[in-house]
Amino acid sequence: MWGDCLEENLLFLIESLIESKREDEWWDFKRQHHKDKADLVHDITCMANSRANRDSYIIFGVEDKTFNIVGVEEDDKRRTQQNIVDLLKSVHYAGSVRPRIELRTIRVEDHEVDVLIIKNSNEVPYYLEKKYFDGNVKNNQGKPSGKIVLPYHIYTRLVDNNTAVNENADLNDIEYLWRKRFGIDRAPKERLMILLDEIDKWFFDWGNKTYAYHNDYPEFNIELGGRFRQGREPSALFYTHTTFYYASLNLKFHDTILYETELWCFDEYRKFLPKADTTRVVNRGEFWYSYYVLDSIEGKLLRLFTRGTLDLSSREPYCNQLLVFKNEVEKESFDCFLEKHFDDYSDDIIYNQYKSQIDEDNNRMFKNRYSAFQVAKCARIFEDWKNTCQMEES
Repeated sequence: MWGDCLEENLLFLIESLIESKREDEWWDFKRQHHKDKADLVHDITCMANSRANRDSYIIFGVEDKTFNIVGVEEDDKRRTQQNIVDLLKSVHYAGSVRPRIELRTIRVEDHEVDVLIIKNSNEVPYYLEKKYFDGNVKNNQGKPSGKIVLPYHIYTRLVDNNTAVNENADLNDIEYLWRKRFGIDRAPKERLMILLDEIDKWFFDWGNKTYAYHNDYPEFNIELGGRFRQGREPSALFYTHTTFYYASLNLKFHDTILYETELWCFDEYRKFLPKADTTRVVNRGEFWYSYYVLDSIEGKLLRLFTRGTLDLSSREPYCNQLLVFKNEVEKESFDCFLEKHFDDYSDDIIYNQYKSQIDEDNNRMFKNRYSAFQVAKCARIFEDWKNTCQMEES
């Protein structure tokens, strides 16, 4: 199944962390799920504000002293992902900006281990506007005795220690988190990666203008590097007008070029997209497909140029000839699915579904190893893979 590669990657990582027999600023072991919900909120907030600048992990079912794997099968406080999402929604985070999480279960030494993934983000620091405590945690006299997460306190995690719940992080750590949010310490190319996500703050009008810029920081700009030229891109055959044009595209800081790519033009100047990457299908010789990864520069440009819709179509109702992945992990999952199911799709089925595009490509004078048939077959398998993903998620 498509999720097999994801689980294998996560399993390898978690086993490596267990074998290290230590904790650090981006991973923590717990024998069982938290009894005190405020304790869980505190741990998640500390992890989300970690200086590690990567996803962090709370691993349930592993003792934090001996690192023995005990599992969570019998844990009566075990939570689902939805339980944790609902908990975070009930907490009054400043600006209603909350840590994003994902909960996955893996099997290690015949035990179920829950892995809470706290996503890396530039929205730090996360902190509360109202105190939070778990009213169900009480002492022998029936009075509340649980942890209290305080408002306007910024918590973080250094090495294997969280900021105490009644304290603030050190000033230099707090400054780091704010500087991370605003990209102050980042090199221009790193700042550009952040600014490209601010879709509504960019001015561009491809077809009428040869430039684009960020409204708040116009020193970050995008400029055509020359005129459009006619080229050959088999995905263009899936548009109403099949001629393809391209031009060099420069992403700049002032007059310094930070990144060079291309602007692709489809359907007779009706659809503008960034250049897609192209990769070979595993174990299939000269069989190729084109794609975007959304956390790459081209992926961010795709989101920007489509105003966040990721709609590749123009006058046709739907186009999926260029594949779109959230990240490299998702692409690896599709590649596993593609390799496994490639032979399940006969050439006749693909030809009948995309006859006009394949015929037009075959009738062209100049042939290329990357063809409309390859585009069509990978697009068809990609469509089924997405449906499989949705079914598994539901």
